[in-house]
Amino acid sequence: MSSTLSPAGAVPIDPSAAQPPVAQKISHETHLHDYTRTDDYFWLRQKSDASVTAYLQSENAYTDAVMKPTEALQKQLYDEMLSHIKQTDLQVPYKQGEYYYYSRTVEGQQYPLYARKHLRLDAPEEVTLDLNALARGHSFLGMGLYQVSDDGRLLAYSLDTTGYRQYTLHVRDLRTGKDLAEAIPRVDDAEWASDNKTLLYVTEDDVSKRNDTLWRHVLGTSKNEVVFHEADELYDVAIHRSLDRKYVFLQSSSKSTTETRYVRADQPAGAWKVVLARRTDHRYDVEHHDQRFLIRTNDGADDFRVVAAPVATPDRAHWTEIVPQRAGVHIGEMAVFERYLVLTERSGGFAGFEIYDFQTGKRRSVEFPETVHTAGPSFNREFVTSTFRFSYTSLVTPNSVFDLNMATGKRTLLKETEVPGYDKAAYASELRYATARDGTKVPLAIVYKRGVKLDGSAPLLLYGYGSYGISTNPAFSAARLALLDRGVIFVNAMIRGGGELGEKWRAAGNLRHKLNTFTDFVDSAEYLVAQKFTSKDRLAIQGGSAGGLLMGAVTNMRPDLFKAVLAQVPFVDVMNTMLDASLPLTTSEYLEWGNPNVKSDYDYMMQYSPYDNVKPAAYPAMLVDVSFNDSQVPYWEGAKLVARLRSLKSDKNPLLLKVNFGAGHGGASGRYDALKEVAFNYAFLLSQIAP
Repeated sequence: MSSTLSPAGAVPIDPSAAQPPVAQKISHETHLHDYTRTDDYFWLRQKSDASVTAYLQSENAYTDAVMKPTEALQKQLYDEMLSHIKQTDLQVPYKQGEYYYYSRTVEGQQYPLYARKHLRLDAPEEVTLDLNALARGHSFLGMGLYQVSDDGRLLAYSLDTTGYRQYTLHVRDLRTGKDLAEAIPRVDDAEWASDNKTLLYVTEDDVSKRNDTLWRHVLGTSKNEVVFHEADELYDVAIHRSLDRKYVFLQSSSKSTTETRYVRADQPAGAWKVVLARRTDHRYDVEHHDQRFLIRTNDGADDFRVVAAPVATPDRAHWTEIVPQRAGVHIGEMAVFERYLVLTERSGGFAGFEIYDFQTGKRRSVEFPETVHTAGPSFNREFVTSTFRFSYTSLVTPNSVFDLNMATGKRTLLKETEVPGYDKAAYASELRYATARDGTKVPLAIVYKRGVKLDGSAPLLLYGYGSYGISTNPAFSAARLALLDRGVIFVNAMIRGGGELGEKWRAAGNLRHKLNTFTDFVDSAEYLVAQKFTSKDRLAIQGGSAGGLLMGAVTNMRPDLFKAVLAQVPFVDVMNTMLDASLPLTTSEYLEWGNPNVKSDYDYMMQYSPYDNVKPAAYPAMLVDVSFNDSQVPYWEGAKLVARLRSLKSDKNPLLLKVNFGAGHGGASGRYDALKEVAFNYAFLLSQIAP
C-alpha cells in the first residue's frame, strides 16, 4: 500500500430529507431537596408499551431516510474493512492439562468455533463449542464462561441470547459433545472444584443485576446450595481459582473496598474463611503460592504493593513485603507461577510487566520499543512453567502474541494478526500532551497516515472515556484504517477518571472531581485545534457508555467546539437513573458518581448530567446509538436525550437516533453485523467532517 491518501468519498446528508419524529410530551415531575425537575419524556422508559416501540421505530426510519445517500459509502467502507480481515483464522493455542485449546473463525460465519487437541498440535481436532450452531434462531449470541474441569472431561459454559447480559450456565460432556441436564440461569461467574463434579458459581439478583450470591452445585443432583450472600448493595461478588489449582477465592468488591474469602479446591464443601476483613477504602487481591497468600494491596500504597502472608495468619502483622510501592508505577494484575510472579504494571500511561523471581528475589522489567502501546497477559493456564504468554499491540502494530522466557527475558513472537493490505510503514503514531486548565498534562495518543497535512485542514476523530479507573488502551484497529486512509486523524484522550496514570488520576475524575473528566476532554480538543491537527469544522468526537456521558456533557458545555458527535449507548440521564435503585448498577455506582439522595451530591451531579443540561442552543451534528436490550445503559437514556435536543436546539444539523432492537450494550454480536454498524457510524462521521 502506498502512503497516498485516498479521497474521503464522503456524501453529505440532509436532515430535512424526511420529517423528524416528534416525541409526545407527558409531564413527569420529580421532587427532591426542595427542587422540582420536569421530565417530558419519562414515558419512554415503558419498554413493553407499543407506543414506545412505535416511536423508536419512527426514529430508525428517519435515520435510515437521512442516511440513505450514504448507502454506497457504507458498502464501500464495509468492503474495505472486510478486506483487512483474515476471515479464516486461528487463535494461538494454549495448553491446559492434557489439551491445547484455541478458537478459530471461518469465512462467512459470524461466530468463532472453540476446539482443542489432545497432547499434540497435530492431533485430531475436537470441537468443543460451535457458536454458529448455538446462535441459530437468535439475533444475538454472547458467550460468558468457558471453564474446563481439571480432568478435561467437562466444559462449563454460559450463553446470553438477548444482549441483556443475562447468562445461562450449561455443562457439556466433552467426551460425547452432549450437554448435561444443568441449565442454571443468571450465572455470571463459576469455577470447578478439584473433584470434577462440584461447581461453585455466582448469580445476579433478579432486579438490579448485582452479582450477589455464591452457590455450590454437584453435577447429577438437583441441589443448589447457597454458600454466601452479599447483602451490602454497594458490593458485587466474583470468583476465581488460583493457578496452582489449590484454592478458590471469592471477592466482594465495591468501587472502593474489597474483601476476599477462600476455600481449598479439594474441599468445596468446607467453610469459607476471610483473608482480610473489609475495611473502608482498602482494596486487595489474593493469589496462592507455596503455603502462603500473595496479596496486592493499597494499604500504605496508593498504587499498590505486593506482600506475602502465611495462609493460616494472613493478617497485616504477618505481612512480608515482596514488591514495594514505587513512584509513578501502578501495579495491576498478578500472575503467580511456581517460581515467578508476573505483575502487569502501568507507568507513564502505558502497560508493561515486572517479573519477580521467588528463588533469587530479583526483579526484571519487560519494556517495549513503542512508547504508545498496550500489553496484557494472554492465556496462562500452567503453573509449573518458565513461560509467560502476553499480548501486545499499538496504534500501528496489529495484535501480537508472545511467549516470554521468565528466566532469560527472551521473548518469542508466536503470531502477529495478519492484516491483508496493511503496510505499517505508511502510518505514524505519536504521543502529545494537552495542558488542562488547571495545569495538568493530559496524554494524547495519536495515529494518522503519513502524508496528512498538519495545517488544520485534516478531519480528526477524538475518542474518550474517563471513568471507573478504566484505561483507554491504544490498540490497533483494522476497521479504523478506513478512516486513516481517508486522511482522518484518530486521537485517544487519556483524561482524568480513567486509570492510565494510576489511582490519583482515577480519583481526580470521579465523585466531586468528575468535572475534570469533561474539562480535560474539552481542553484536549482545543489543544488539537491550536496545534493545527484539525479545526473546529473538522473535529468529531466519540464515546460510549460512560464515554457517552462524556459526549453529552462536553457537547452541552461547548457545542461550538465540535462538528459531529457519535454517542454510543450513552449514560446521559444521570439524575433519573441514579435516583432509581431498582435499575441495574445504580446502587453500586454511588461510589463513582455520587448518591443524589444526598443534597451535596445531587447539586454536583446536576452540573453535568447531560439530559438535565440540554439548552436552547446550536448543537453539532449528532448520531446516538442505543440498544433495546441493553442492561448497562437502558435504551431510553439516549432516546430521551434526542427527544429533548430536538425540542430545544436551534440549529439545522443532523440529529439521529439509531436503535438496535436485537443487541445489548456492546452492539451486534456477529462479527459481520458489527462491521456493518461501524461502517454506518463512519459514514455518518465522514459526511460531517470530510466532505
